[in-house]
Amino acid sequence: MLQIVLTLAIFVLAVIPMGRYMYHIAVNKKTFADPLFDRVDNGIYKICRIDRKGMNWKTYALSLLMTNAVMVLAGYLVLRLQSVLFLNPNGIAGMEPTLSFNTIISFMTNTNLQHYSGESGLSYLSQMLVIIFMMFTSAASGYAACMAFCRGFAGRSKDLGNFYEDMVRITTRILIPWSLIFGLVLIWQGCPQTFGANITVETIQGKLQDFATGPVAALEIIKHLGTNGGGFLGANSSTPFENPTIITNIVELISMMILPGACVLTFGKMCRDRKKEEAQVKEPIFGKQGRTIFAAMSVIFLIGLTLCFFSEKAGSPVLADAGVSQAMGSMEGKEVRFGVDQSALFTTVTTSFTTGTVNNMHDTLTPLGGMVPLLHMMLNCVFGGKGVGLMNMLMYAILTVFICGLMVGRTPEYLGKKIEGKEMKLVALVLIVHPLLILGFSALAVSTQAGLDGITNPGFHGLSQVLYEYSSSAANNGSGFEGLSDNTWFWNITTGLAMFFGRYIAIIAQLAIAGSLLAKKRVKASIGTLRTDNAVFAILLIFIVYIFAALTFFPALALGPIAEHLTLWFS
Repeated sequence: MLQIVLTLAIFVLAVIPMGRYMYHIAVNKKTFADPLFDRVDNGIYKICRIDRKGMNWKTYALSLLMTNAVMVLAGYLVLRLQSVLFLNPNGIAGMEPTLSFNTIISFMTNTNLQHYSGESGLSYLSQMLVIIFMMFTSAASGYAACMAFCRGFAGRSKDLGNFYEDMVRITTRILIPWSLIFGLVLIWQGCPQTFGANITVETIQGKLQDFATGPVAALEIIKHLGTNGGGFLGANSSTPFENPTIITNIVELISMMILPGACVLTFGKMCRDRKKEEAQVKEPIFGKQGRTIFAAMSVIFLIGLTLCFFSEKAGSPVLADAGVSQAMGSMEGKEVRFGVDQSALFTTVTTSFTTGTVNNMHDTLTPLGGMVPLLHMMLNCVFGGKGVGLMNMLMYAILTVFICGLMVGRTPEYLGKKIEGKEMKLVALVLIVHPLLILGFSALAVSTQAGLDGITNPGFHGLSQVLYEYSSSAANNGSGFEGLSDNTWFWNITTGLAMFFGRYIAIIAQLAIAGSLLAKKRVKASIGTLRTDNAVFAILLIFIVYIFAALTFFPALALGPIAEHLTLWFS
């Protein structure tokens, strides 16, 4: 428990300076590192001939899509041809077409769902030129979209900024330097970083065993810092080579939490009251708007963490009846060096911050313990990754003020801008497309033979595995229950489509909302204006999130993890 409390305390303390730093980057204010990074950035602008002129939402979205499309094409070719390219000391064959499609979409959308084992499916060139490269660029694309989105809501500029400039500044000033710092910590603690081939050793039983090595530390740190999640090794951060010690475990936790949390602080600072700012009146560290959003996210996160922790601590009644001690809780699928405590925290963090990395096997979680990561991916607004959680939570904030406005017969307002039909249609699109992808593809999987062939676990848990796979894909998370035989044409194509539409439909619609709000004039607050910067609004927001989840996902959850829990404990 002390480890959990200390980790969360470090997160809260670390997110404050990082949020301030990201705010300065987002609004082009001076930072201590400008003398160095200005030279680097200006060189990139010159070489790439980047016009730093501001963009409207359509140009911004098109620039993001076209840049991602070029990288998808190049990465797909590398995966298909990796067998004949260099840096392939282990002789890895080229990927087959549907797996290449799934992999390249997965890493470009910041999902990092893996239907392959990294140590046997990718050459070192593919690991670096495709996987690590896209971990940087996909994260930078997401954070750039979030910064543009915040500018639209704040309404302090004439445009949403320049996508290419945002992407360069986020990469050079945040992702690369912090990856170098934390990456050295991982190497110090025992993560491999080499171009050597796999090592074959003789075990104490006299048998030969291969140990996969390679540029593990370089991938490991950006997979967390960029909320990516895909591992160099198939077993991800549960392996000693990716996550050797409790120190690396905490570093990885903080790495995946810090930037999504900092985005909320950045948003709060960008939306500060102008009059108070000019009068130099101090606001809370997060800004009043950011504080409200951060509080709502934190409450939902802590509820999930508590449920997951105590469910895993309770253990399995079946094993208890068989005489197996459950004093340590449910240790199936968990590393002894982490135990239930750090496993429950890692599980909740990786799915709340949509990273997807795992330090235990989620397929072996207790039913309610496994429902927490599943639900948080379905919500997709509990901090989230690369700014997505903030953007989605603001969709719920708009929905909240709209519902409350209907109750009192007033036109809803948010941050001084009227919320009208155009914005509500786009909000509805963002909120509906996510459950549509999850439930639609899950229904397809359980109603076709190609989908059923991949389900290896009968009954309620089998349905949970399917729901988890598509929730992870649509939420751009990437973790899995891993009980599915998912490397088939059906699962590769359907999850690839879920990842693609789950990423880009939401981003385009959210940028359109930001552009629409940016173009509107501010209206003065009146006695009937619903305040969105206090505890009452935070409570309303939490209830709206849970009510929406209940209306869309509860029937599916009742047939999966809830039914499995009732059967396990009361049958």
